[in-house]
Amino acid sequence: MRGAVLAGGAARRYGGRPKGLLDVGGRRILDRVVEAVAAVTGVPPLLVANAPDAATWRSDLTTIPDARPNCGSLGGIYTAVAAGDGPILCVAWDMPFVDEGLLRALTTGSAAWDAFLPESDGRRGVEPLCAVYGPACRLPIERRLDAGDFKAIAFHGDVRVGILPLQEVRHFGEPDELFFNVNTPEDLDRAEAVWRRRG
Repeated sequence: MRGAVLAGGAARRYGGRPKGLLDVGGRRILDRVVEAVAAVTGVPPLLVANAPDAATWRSDLTTIPDARPNCGSLGGIYTAVAAGDGPILCVAWDMPFVDEGLLRALTTGSAAWDAFLPESDGRRGVEPLCAVYGPACRLPIERRLDAGDFKAIAFHGDVRVGILPLQEVRHFGEPDELFFNVNTPEDLDRAEAVWRRRG
């Protein structure tokens, strides 16, 4: 199982500041995500990032830009899938509370599926930026990108999708915290409050 940390996007809601380089609980969000992914895969993850200085963020990681620029989150997922063989665990770099146990459950449960995602309380019902994608996703994603459909779940009808049920996700924490991502200064304040509450 490979791993990838997805650091695309222009961070417009954060004034262009790289979100994953912000601190929560005294540590960069990026470092927290890298640590969780590496603990599950056993190797440092790939960093998918488009910023010119991205390679300096973590010198121990291989950093690559989006293979299909300006295609949103789906472009980042595609880049990770296309960068090698076999399945890949993809996690967004702005999720400070992503849980190692949850990531293990995703990798364990993914064997029979082309894409394996956790169920969430969010608008999509699943969390595509904390999920496992197999090589069979590559061509279906390409077709969606070619058609200009950049929704992160656009290709799901073309592959075998498995879902980790919400009740199992909750074994690792509340979904709205596990999948919480920092997009604005207000989000960062909330993340700090959650961190303090968790002790």
